[in-house]
Amino acid sequence: MTLIRRFRLEDAAATREVFVQAVRIGAAGRYSEAERLDWVPDPAMPEDWGPWLEGHVTLVAEEAGRIAGFFMVERDGYLNMAFVRPDRMGRGLADRLYSALLDEVRALGIPRLHVLASRYAQGFFRRHGWQPAPEFAGMNGCDPRQAPQDNPVNRPMKLDPVPAA
Repeated sequence: MTLIRRFRLEDAAATREVFVQAVRIGAAGRYSEAERLDWVPDPAMPEDWGPWLEGHVTLVAEEAGRIAGFFMVERDGYLNMAFVRPDRMGRGLADRLYSALLDEVRALGIPRLHVLASRYAQGFFRRHGWQPAPEFAGMNGCDPRQAPQDNPVNRPMKLDPVPAA
């Protein structure tokens, strides 16, 4: 049974572990080791990780008392984090987290979403109606014009408008 709920500070270490595993292990088939190490150079949890997630709309998926995935969207509609454990990839968990996140986004009145999607995540977003969005390319300090085309996080996409429930 999967429980999707709001993030709590005590979830910080578990969400960091999900993030690191998703990138370093789950993305291994699509990215070189160098790309994955560039994406997550240090697996240690930054001191502000928990407060940072708590300061945004962050949902976690809990299974048997263990965090299996999490999604985080900033209040400007930037979907900053969308990760599930490697052993849960391809089993519908991300779809359930995404659906719950859309409910939260609608309740907050956020009209559109944008993301800098990894190559791995682009298919997921396209399947959910997202489109390319070059106008978001320079957001959050990322300038894809200065990054190699195969950078793992440089494909701006948007969901505009957020679909009704």
